[in-house]
Amino acid sequence: MDMNSLSHTKWECKYHIVFAPKFRRKVAYGQLRQDIANILSMLCKRKHVEIIEAEICPDHVHMLVRIPPSMSISSFVGYLKGKSTLMIFERHANLKYKYGNRHFWCRGYYVDTVGKNAKKIQEYIQNQLKEDLEYDQMTLKEYVDPFTGEPVKQNK
Repeated sequence: MDMNSLSHTKWECKYHIVFAPKFRRKVAYGQLRQDIANILSMLCKRKHVEIIEAEICPDHVHMLVRIPPSMSISSFVGYLKGKSTLMIFERHANLKYKYGNRHFWCRGYYVDTVGKNAKKIQEYIQNQLKEDLEYDQMTLKEYVDPFTGEPVKQNK
């Protein structure tokens, strides 16, 4: 197992964090997605937080991070969401009109401590985007023709 150390401490503190944009808007596409990834990565490096795995989905962010025990998870997530909001609005000024009062992220977040199941969570984060796309494709099937209103005949 990987062990980190402070002056008198050996530690291994991993957390699975999930947070979403305000109203779960699907905004993380293209250039904005890459900018959000760069911003979150830079902010984590500033706080000496290691990103083990991360995925930015269109309507939420998954991160598996290693945080020193000297920092509380709530203060880290507050820092991450607060600073990233300011930086996103600075780089993408047009978003200010869609997100009034500089609120980009939802108020809450999900966090879970990671122990022996770190590999499972890492695999889950890696496959999250693929699973979301597969689910979206399953919902594209139309059962009623939108033009005529009649049931669509299934070809078997």
